Amino acid sequence: MHSSIVKYHVRLKFDIEGVVEKADLIGAIFGQTEGLFGPEMNLNELQKSWKVGRIEVSLESKKDRTYGEVLIPMSTDISTAALIAAAVESVDKVGPCSAHFTLLGIEDVRVYKRKVIVERAKEIIKEWASKSVSESGELLKDLIEVAKRSKLISYGKEELPAGPSVYTSDTVIVVEGRADVINLLKAGIDNVIAIEGVKIPESVIKLSKEKRVVAFLDGDRGGDLISKELSQITNINKIIRAPQGKEVEDLTPTEIISILKRDMEAPSIEEVSAPYQEQLSEKVHELFPDINNTLEAIMLDENFSQIIRVPINELMQSLENAEGAKYLVFDGIMTQRLIDSASKIGIKAIVGHRVGDVTRNQADLLLKTFDEFGLE
Repeated sequence: MHSSIVKYHVRLKFDIEGVVEKADLIGAIFGQTEGLFGPEMNLNELQKSWKVGRIEVSLESKKDRTYGEVLIPMSTDISTAALIAAAVESVDKVGPCSAHFTLLGIEDVRVYKRKVIVERAKEIIKEWASKSVSESGELLKDLIEVAKRSKLISYGKEELPAGPSVYTSDTVIVVEGRADVINLLKAGIDNVIAIEGVKIPESVIKLSKEKRVVAFLDGDRGGDLISKELSQITNINKIIRAPQGKEVEDLTPTEIISILKRDMEAPSIEEVSAPYQEQLSEKVHELFPDINNTLEAIMLDENFSQIIRVPINELMQSLENAEGAKYLVFDGIMTQRLIDSASKIGIKAIVGHRVGDVTRNQADLLLKTFDEFGLE
């Protein structure tokens, strides 16, 4: 095709009772679909307007039967492509021979092109990263020297893989496994410890009470589960994730340093919420006796004044129109849907009985339970 960009490849297979040539087959396709849906939908007319490209046929004959595939490139909309596919499936004779056509599929050529472009973009990034590493040779040399001095150790009664600075650093980075620890050591980061499984070890729970703890987890489903577990049973300060689909153990030293520098500098939930936590605590203690066991929710403004009080079953709808709401105190469970809706309208903190099945949260949205305020 010349003046139009191919959007779809319509692929069909065929089975013909007899020996035929390509010209016979193409003639049958054009002839038996002509006039079915008006002149503007004829393959001839579609080819003249560059909406259908050159039809490709591959075939072979064996034991007085002919098999093969047909490829029809099209630059039409998907509805027209589907109509042509159905029309070709209706062809039942090629010359004097009975024929049967079956659609294999309609491929979106643009999806393939996007994949090719993305793969090329990845190659470009790798080439750029390689060049950057070369230009930063001295820096990486220093990091490697640090890594050589940082040897893997065992920590706690569980003998968890860790770096030597776990004992002395004010901040500890928690990763998933031994390979992650080793990779961070290579990048010159030795205040690191692995949990070695989904169950959080007692040594890590104890560390989270004594030090500032940051989790650096894989960008996959396993990372989601561990993130949830850490949030529920440790005093975690921040959760950092590898890029989607990547594991920490596969990151380069440059990537590790870049991700940690970027995300470690972002404020944690505690840092963002610190200025108003004392006032929030006082307000929660004031409201708790009045709201407990009522199945109701109270929204407060920036000055902790009540804006609205609604039954929980009306809460989601009320959030859409809760102008000026900054704090939500309610007699219920914090869900992912509630958190997503609250973050959209600028809620700073939610206080409820417990956190439900939550896999993600905004860095500036504080989630607190009544139990954490010494209530219940």
